[in-house]
Formats: sequence, C-alpha cells, structure tokens
Amino acid sequence: MNPIDEALGEIPLPPYISAEDVTFALRAIRVHAAQHWPEGPLCRNDRAPHPCRLHRWGRRVLAQRGLTDQQIQTMLAAQEAAHP
Repeated sequence: MNPIDEALGEIPLPPYISAEDVTFALRAIRVHAAQHWPEGPLCRNDRAPHPCRLHRWGRRVLAQRGLTDQQIQTMLAAQEAAHP
C-alpha cells in the first residue's frame, strides 16, 4: 500500500449519496484513471499507485448508490461525450 494511503486512510463516504455526489464520483474516476508506466499502473493525476484514494472513493460512492460496473461505464462514456 502507498505510504500516503497508509497515513491518510480511505476518504469517508457521505452519509447519503446525492445526485451531486454521483457527479463528483464519476469525475474522480475519470480524472484519476490508470496510466501505464514501467513500474505499473499509476494514477494519471497524482502518480499514486492505481487505483488512488480518489478513484477508490468514486467507485465506493457509485457502488453504494447501487450502480453496476456496466452502468458506471455507460455513465462515464456519456460524461466523456459531453465533456471531452
């Protein structure tokens, strides 16, 4: 585990997941995507080992909302098309 992850732990989930939280989570997943390097996949935003804290937070928010991986991919594609 990354030393920063060990020190800071996971980002807490909101008490309830709103539509705004879903938007933030999708953005976190998109911005903190994996980029392949010789030492392995790293977050393209902060170069932490992928998945980084914000990517994991985004996935946890969407899972808590009850979204499947397929639904998340569909939403990410729609967001990418709207904001290239």
